[in-house]
Amino acid sequence: MSSPQSPTYDAAWQERYKNMIMTAERAVMNIRPGQRIFIGSGGAQPLHLLRALVARHGQLADTKVLQTLTLGEAPYAFKELADRFSVNTFFVSANVRDMIQEGYGDYTPASLSEIPNLFASGQMPIDVALIQVSPPDLQGRCSLGISVDIVMSAAANAGLVIAQVNRQMPWTLGNSLVSVLDLDILVPVDEPLMETKGLEFSDGMPSGTFAGPSGEVIEAIGENIASLVEDGCTIEVGLGRIPNAVVKFLTGKKNLGVHAEVVTDAIIDLIEAGVVTGTQKSMDRGKIVTSFAIGTKKLYDYVDNNPLFSFNPTEYVNDPFVIGQQNKMVAINTALEVDLTGQVCADSLGTKFYSGIGGQADFNQGAGRSAGGRAIIALPSTAEGGAVSRIVATLKPGAGVVTTRGAVHYVVTEHGIAYLRGKSVQERAMALITIAHPDFREELLSMAVDYKWVHPEMVDVEGRLFVGPKGVRTTTILDDGTLISFRAMNPTDEPATRDLFYSLSQETVYYRYMSHMKRIPRKQLQNFVYVDHRNEVAIVGTVPEAHGEDIVAMGRYYLDQKSNRAEVAFVVRDDWQRRGIGTFIMKHLANIALQNGIAGFTAEVMRDNKAMQAVIDHSGMKVTRRLDDGVFHYEMDF
Repeated sequence: MSSPQSPTYDAAWQERYKNMIMTAERAVMNIRPGQRIFIGSGGAQPLHLLRALVARHGQLADTKVLQTLTLGEAPYAFKELADRFSVNTFFVSANVRDMIQEGYGDYTPASLSEIPNLFASGQMPIDVALIQVSPPDLQGRCSLGISVDIVMSAAANAGLVIAQVNRQMPWTLGNSLVSVLDLDILVPVDEPLMETKGLEFSDGMPSGTFAGPSGEVIEAIGENIASLVEDGCTIEVGLGRIPNAVVKFLTGKKNLGVHAEVVTDAIIDLIEAGVVTGTQKSMDRGKIVTSFAIGTKKLYDYVDNNPLFSFNPTEYVNDPFVIGQQNKMVAINTALEVDLTGQVCADSLGTKFYSGIGGQADFNQGAGRSAGGRAIIALPSTAEGGAVSRIVATLKPGAGVVTTRGAVHYVVTEHGIAYLRGKSVQERAMALITIAHPDFREELLSMAVDYKWVHPEMVDVEGRLFVGPKGVRTTTILDDGTLISFRAMNPTDEPATRDLFYSLSQETVYYRYMSHMKRIPRKQLQNFVYVDHRNEVAIVGTVPEAHGEDIVAMGRYYLDQKSNRAEVAFVVRDDWQRRGIGTFIMKHLANIALQNGIAGFTAEVMRDNKAMQAVIDHSGMKVTRRLDDGVFHYEMDF
């Protein structure tokens, strides 16, 4: 997909700039021992230059190689060359991971947004930049193509810039151009760019340590994340199987925008399906804003001179202030483990550095500032084939906290969504235990009790930590257009259930509980919330609020296995009554019970509770009743 007006390359550029042109072998002769060399990023890694550089390793010593995420081979990253090339990386990609973890290289933790200033301020001086660009156009401008990111800043602040000029580099639009006169040496090449084909990205970084989660797990995470993305949102997704899985479940969304440090092949499907239009963006409307592209030749051809894309330097794309100006900004990032207080480890496995901070802190902060924004951390619930929980009581010793407990918003696994922003440690712990793998929930709860993070009475709920099935989810639209969402009751609903009880009028309380209750004991509250969703099914009706959601209605049934009938009851908050919610709950619970092979319902209703009687009488079921001491005893056949 190309612009009608393609760039006019200078056909005679090699003649025009012949005084700047050298072979790779001659170009790297200008590099001296002890210098600091920056390597171009991602798929734009200038491999031709690097091979020539490594070929003269015998003439170099103590050369510092500075890089971020790069693809494919890193010919300088070998222990045998460690006294010649010392690697320092902002992101521990697969091609340098062994060097870093074995102590032969270095890792500099930094958010991507901070790196350009490190270069410009001189705190991290660069002597030589080895980069890759397109051929120049008639105005003498070269495109940085698929990797603008920190490359533009590195080139601007390097003492010597050696550019691999590749006719296969796409011409990308936006703030992606450099003057050929700002380059010092030009090395013509004609070779394919590095692709992700054959490189497996897992959980946001190249795989190699964890036994990868199954496709079903990844898809479940993607579906959960997609449920948090509303029409008109601007999204940021990164690399890996989880972000790709999200895309599959975004196909029904409308008018999404993209503001992300990286785009992959997955973006093409969303554009072609009409999902990504950018028409609702607050800034850069209609544009897909990014700083680099990593994918296959299909993606590289797609972004070539494509006016939908605006490639910009990291200092713009990753600026939390810029990100925060987008309304409904949704940032989706991954983690290695999350502890029960909400600390997010994303760059190390204990003391072993595994990836990097990248843009997680930038986009998490930016999405948090955005009006209606959502910052999401996603991870599978287990690692190493299910042997290890990635929701942990405490992080491993040496683990790097990329997102602090005070900055975390949503955490998502295949088992659900935990909303942590503004929540107490007890609320966080229970929410995270709920989305941990079932095999580890009891152990995590026991540790949380031992650490005094949750109330000692929570010991009583051991063995009752069940998460409701997704199949009961549904919605209804009231006559005034209000959308009510229904889902299974979960252990994390204890605070909202308490709030619902104390919001009820005394009349509603009396009708529902047949008692003038002034308070709800903690034990009874736990009995409401901790249900097995087999013999007892409980659903809640919710509406969105700034703190997450409010429960405005609740319904449940209790199965009597001897009669194969279930006692049904529900309650609707007073200000939501007489709007058809009770009737909807009754029908939805009946459908659930039918699917579970239950024969019918029973109910106990006060004689004065005309509203409940009307719901039952008009339920469409075969209804019989008898009055006994002011209470109607109902039997309903499906």
